[in-house]
Amino acid sequence: MNVYESEHVRNLAVIGHGASGKTTLVNAMAWLAGSCSRMGSVEDGTSLTDFTPDETEHQISISLAMAYAEFMDTKVNLIDTPGYLDFAGEVVSGLRVADSACLVVNAVAGVEVGTERVWEYAEAEKLPRMIFINMMDKEHADFEKVYRQVRDGAIPVEIPIGQGSDFHGICNLFSENAHLYQDGATGKREIGKIPDEVRADYDRYRRELVETVAETDDTLIERYLEGEEFDRDEVIGAMKAGMARGELFPVFCGAAEQLKGVRSLLKEVVELCPSPPERPEIRATRSGDSEKVFVTPNDAAPLSALIFKTTTEPHVGELSYFRVFSGQVESGQDVYNSTQQHDERLAHVGIMQGRERTEVNSLKSGDIGVVPKLKASHTGDSFCKRNDPIVLREIDFPKPVISVAIEPTREGEEEKIGSAMSKLHEEDPTFVHAYNPELGQTIIRGMGELHLQVVLERMKRKFNVSANMLQPKIAYRETIKRSGQAQGRYKKQTGGRGQFGDCKVRLIPQGRGEGYEFVNQITGGVIPHKFIPAVNKGIQETMSKGVLAGYPVVDLQVELIDGSHHSVDSSEMAFKVAGSMAFQNAVGKCDAVLLEPIMEVTVVTPDEYLGDVIGDLNQRRGRVLGMEPSGNGKQKVSAYVPQAELYRYSTSLRSVTQGRGDHARTFHGYEEVPHDIAAKVIAQAEKEREGAGIRH
Repeated sequence: MNVYESEHVRNLAVIGHGASGKTTLVNAMAWLAGSCSRMGSVEDGTSLTDFTPDETEHQISISLAMAYAEFMDTKVNLIDTPGYLDFAGEVVSGLRVADSACLVVNAVAGVEVGTERVWEYAEAEKLPRMIFINMMDKEHADFEKVYRQVRDGAIPVEIPIGQGSDFHGICNLFSENAHLYQDGATGKREIGKIPDEVRADYDRYRRELVETVAETDDTLIERYLEGEEFDRDEVIGAMKAGMARGELFPVFCGAAEQLKGVRSLLKEVVELCPSPPERPEIRATRSGDSEKVFVTPNDAAPLSALIFKTTTEPHVGELSYFRVFSGQVESGQDVYNSTQQHDERLAHVGIMQGRERTEVNSLKSGDIGVVPKLKASHTGDSFCKRNDPIVLREIDFPKPVISVAIEPTREGEEEKIGSAMSKLHEEDPTFVHAYNPELGQTIIRGMGELHLQVVLERMKRKFNVSANMLQPKIAYRETIKRSGQAQGRYKKQTGGRGQFGDCKVRLIPQGRGEGYEFVNQITGGVIPHKFIPAVNKGIQETMSKGVLAGYPVVDLQVELIDGSHHSVDSSEMAFKVAGSMAFQNAVGKCDAVLLEPIMEVTVVTPDEYLGDVIGDLNQRRGRVLGMEPSGNGKQKVSAYVPQAELYRYSTSLRSVTQGRGDHARTFHGYEEVPHDIAAKVIAQAEKEREGAGIRH
């Protein structure tokens, strides 16, 4: 394998909605460049970059995968990303290490929800972008319609000759040539003149291209207005500069499955997309403090590299994908992990072509590689020189939006499941897990139901442990609505020394979130000072077990107002029991109620679905707080919604908004549960206690 200098490297993330043909396009680019030995198929499970068991089973891209195409003395690193929003973390990882992005759009379906979302991710990384309208050979393909759907700044560089079953070539507006393809998926073509059938369209798009490019440069617009013609190199140079500024997005077209339009796209990737040294300086911080530093992306600069993906497979071990942002890496080199602050050795550095790994001696600045079996380094960690420690900007993973509980299918495997989930989190930071001791459940969180389903499938396949999904329990609370007082008197005679404790307490409700307060108002020593803490302890233990449905009691003040003691029989244990009895007796006089957790939910939805979203929130007992424009024809809705009503809300929201809505939630506080719902919760708790043989 050749070692490529930085200026001869392109890092291209291929992004788009699911089923737009990204994986097929990546395979076609590598195959036409002669860099891989087969042109596989997603449906047959033989594609270059969809090779994991999860992907072949579901027939979709689930994980980020790497390939490369050696073309025009350039190595194009192809980052194939998933299109389904459940796996958005993989898209964000890929874009973090890319220098440009190619958005693939289905010529039949046009712009879809995933199209918009991944475009926003690429925009957040300020990446130069191009657009490939794929599947021009499919029935109802419509280049003009899709082109008009894409964002401002998109400008065709190629237009199709024919559409649907008649699609047989493309016209390149740069070169003023037509590429006419032979029948079948051969990629072979003849280059000739523009056919008469598309001459009018060609002239119109050519004028639009030249005018749009000229408007990005003051010198060119003057020449354009004076009627001057531009040569090909001038147009390409101006378009490349416009892409770098985020003003222009060249549009190409073809049919990747038929290998049509792919070779010319590869050529324009090399000509238009920036090499690593052409990208801005790299933002970083000094290890151990917040000092900002900028790293120059070339071989002579100090080493900086970022792990952007970690994967573990049986019989293979752990593989860490990394990009060299500055300096260079040699196989066997010692580096410093500045994130975790320990040394690592990069033994057997390689590059990936789908599942195949080829070892290389070195990687230059800007290149992407892989290394097996690192000691303790994971996704998001930075590598550098120990004597020049810097930390690169982290990957900004999206936050999980769905939670479910799980339980092992076989008893006694809780520890195995915990270990497996920790390793799966290292592979996929958008998957998180935690054991909730109050609820007695392990809660897993992710980007959607399919995401969590795939995680559990992966856990079973890789670690031979399995689990069932359950609805998470709700962490209810209990409180009181009015004041009341009662006595607790504990007296026990056992033949020897007895037990005696006697106290009287007053309960006073506090404001929501104010918590618990114990006030000692004993005077005259009716309860010796040494027994006061025992009363408090007995009250708190009873509060933790609840009085209505077994949930902790919160937000009240307890005043210890009276009592009595015995000089011989009184003890800390006796007063602890008396405190518990007094509290239980008093609660019955204080209007005890159930509280439920309330979440502040922020929903972003296209304008046309606003009414449906608000209606759905109302059905979930939500209180809409307000709405405000969010840009791009979207509205942001804020609401308070009970947590009990949000199970699988992300799935419902996607259904209501045709997949275009998104939401985030944060804990707001506790509020009283409506009487009818509280009765059901209390009855269910009583049933569970009876089933467990617990008397309350």
